[in-house]
Amino acid sequence: MNIFEAIRADHEKQRTLLSILTKTHGDSKGREEIYARLKRELETHESAEERFFYAPLIQDDLTQEKARHSVAEHHEIDELIETLDATDFSSSAWLVHAKKLQELVEHHLEEEEHEVFQMAGKALSDARKVSLANQYQAEMTRLREEHESV
Repeated sequence: MNIFEAIRADHEKQRTLLSILTKTHGDSKGREEIYARLKRELETHESAEERFFYAPLIQDDLTQEKARHSVAEHHEIDELIETLDATDFSSSAWLVHAKKLQELVEHHLEEEEHEVFQMAGKALSDARKVSLANQYQAEMTRLREEHESV
């Protein structure tokens, strides 16, 4: 498996969780559980991706600008999560913010898969793509286990 396949697999989890989340209602246990899962998934993915995908891309002239843009989008996602955290689950504004999060994350994933991956494919050797995938997946496993033990 290469880094693109590893990241894309996690993107599918995020899309699914976002789709489920935006169909939830009010201050329900379902909304709370799905949001907690999505939040953990986004946080772990962002951390591992920045370390094992974007850090190497920032060092390459070809991919530096796109990588920096993507990291900036991660920060926008973080800010929207902070807004959701500060909004009551039962508030009508909560679903509005959740739908904004869905739009922002899905835009980010599409851009990453259709623009960043193509440029990164030129910048990274095949061996590096596999090596980064292994490091990324190991970090995702570590972070997920860390979250489960809390």
